[in-house]
Amino acid sequence: MGKFIYEGTVRTDFEDRLLAHLQIVVGNKLRRGEPFYFQWKDDVSTGGGRTSVWIHPRSNIVFKFHGGRPPALNRSWLEALMTMANSPSGLYVVPEPPEDAGSADSFA
Repeated sequence: MGKFIYEGTVRTDFEDRLLAHLQIVVGNKLRRGEPFYFQWKDDVSTGGGRTSVWIHPRSNIVFKFHGGRPPALNRSWLEALMTMANSPSGLYVVPEPPEDAGSADSFA
């Protein structure tokens, strides 16, 4: 389990594989100067509900991975997450779709 840390105070756990995909999507949005909302459902152990943060170029964001090796990227999942990030409601986690034959190199 890795951690997503926003502004030093908001912290949540994500699997390393998901976190790697989120890092690519967030990085691409910020590189283009496109702020957006990022939201997720909170674990029931922390009270449930959901959290939403405004991601912008001056955000202090940390992606802390548990494992030492970067996971393989699924281009279809990157595209699905980017579609969400470009929507009015912002980025939220969607289930990983099956991977197509294409490579994810253009996102990295």
